Amino acid sequence: MQFIKASIITIGDELLIGQVIDTNSAYIAQSLNKIGVTVTKRIAVGDDKNAILDALSNTSKQSNIVIITGGLGPTADDITKPLLNEYFGGKLVIHQPSLDHITDIFLNKYKRPLIERNIKQAEVPDVCEVLFNENGTAPGMLFEKEGVLYFSLPGVPHEMKGLVDKYVISKIKQSFKTPSIVHRTLLTAGLGESFLAEIIADFENALPSHIKLAYLPNFGMVRLRLTGTSDNENELITNMEAVFAELKVKVQAYLVTDKDEAMEVVVGGLLRSNNQTVATAESCTGGYIGHLLSKHAGSSQFYTGGIISYDNRIKTEFLDVSTEILHTVGAVSKEAVEQMAVAVRAKMNTDYGVSVSGIMGPSGQTDEKPLGMVWIGVANKEKVYSKVLYLRFDRSRNIEVTATQAINLLRLLIINKI
Repeated sequence: MQFIKASIITIGDELLIGQVIDTNSAYIAQSLNKIGVTVTKRIAVGDDKNAILDALSNTSKQSNIVIITGGLGPTADDITKPLLNEYFGGKLVIHQPSLDHITDIFLNKYKRPLIERNIKQAEVPDVCEVLFNENGTAPGMLFEKEGVLYFSLPGVPHEMKGLVDKYVISKIKQSFKTPSIVHRTLLTAGLGESFLAEIIADFENALPSHIKLAYLPNFGMVRLRLTGTSDNENELITNMEAVFAELKVKVQAYLVTDKDEAMEVVVGGLLRSNNQTVATAESCTGGYIGHLLSKHAGSSQFYTGGIISYDNRIKTEFLDVSTEILHTVGAVSKEAVEQMAVAVRAKMNTDYGVSVSGIMGPSGQTDEKPLGMVWIGVANKEKVYSKVLYLRFDRSRNIEVTATQAINLLRLLIINKI
C-alpha cells in the first residue's frame, strides 16, 4: 500500500504573532485525509523570502504534495507569487480570464476603479497551471517539479476552500493512487478517558494493524474514532462496520451517538423527532447554550428562545426565583436553577426548560462557592433535576463546558435517564 505524503505551508506574519488563527491548515488536512493523503508536516512561516524558500526546500524532500496558502494579495508583503516564479524558473504573464474576473469585480460589483495593484494580481508564472479563483481576485497556481505537486492558494479561507474543493482534490486524485481511508466515530458521555480505555482495552488490543483507535476528549465527553486504511475499499468498509458495531456494544452504557456530530445536534434531533421544544434561562453562560441550540439549520422547530438573567432582578422578575432563595442560598444554587428551569419552561410554553448559574471567573468566588462552581437545572412538566459542576478552566472554557454539559443533561431527561 502506497502512502502519499503532503506538507502544508501557511504564510503570514499575522499567523506567527497569533493575530490570526490558522484554520486553513485544518481544512486542507481534513480534505486530504478524506482521499487517503497523509499530512506529515504543517509549517507556518512569516512574510520572509528566505524562510519560505527554506520551508519549500525542506518539505519537497519529504512530500509528494506541498500546499501553500497566503501571500498572494496586492500589498507589498504578499511575496509568494514572485518567489514561486523565481523558484520554478518562470516569468510573470497576465492570465486573461483572471484579469477579466478582477475587472468585473472592481468596476461592476464594487463600482471602484481598477488600479495597477489589482491588475498585477492577474499575473502568474508562465510555468504554472492557473487555478481560477471565482471567489476572489488572487488565482491559485499549480506547479510540478521532480514528481512533486505544489499548490499555491490564497490565504482568505473561503477562497482557499473553493480552490481545494474544485481543483486541488481532483488534481491529486488524477496524479496519485491513494489508499482508501474510512473513519467511524461515536460520542460517549459520563465516563472519563482513562476509565473508558479500561473498558475497551481488550477490544483495542485485538484491532487489526490497518485499523487504529483514537481517543478525543473534550468538554467532559470522549469521542472515539476508528480509522481504517486499505487498498481494497469495499473490503475495508465491511471490516470497519463489523469492528465499529463491536465498539458500540462495548460502550453502549455511555453512548450518545454513533455519528460524528455535536451534542446539540443529537439533542436537536431528539426534540424534532418527538415534536418537542425547549427554552433556556442562562446566567453565567450569557446565551451560549441558546447559541449552540440555534446554530444549526432547522433549530426553530425545537428552540423557542431564552432569557439571559445575569442580574438577580431578572431572575426574580422574569424567572420567579424567590428573593428568599437569593438571600439564603444565593443565585448559584440548586434551588435557584431549579426555579429558573421550571419558570422558563412555563413562561415560554415549551416541553423542556434548561437553566444555568455559576461562577465562571476569574473572580467572584467565596469559601463556600469556589471558582468554577456551576449549577445546571433541567425541567419538564413532570420533574425538575439539577446537578453541580466544579470546573477548573478559564472563563471562556468554563462557559463552553457548562453549555455542553447542560445540553447533555437535557438529553438525559429527554431519554428518561434521569
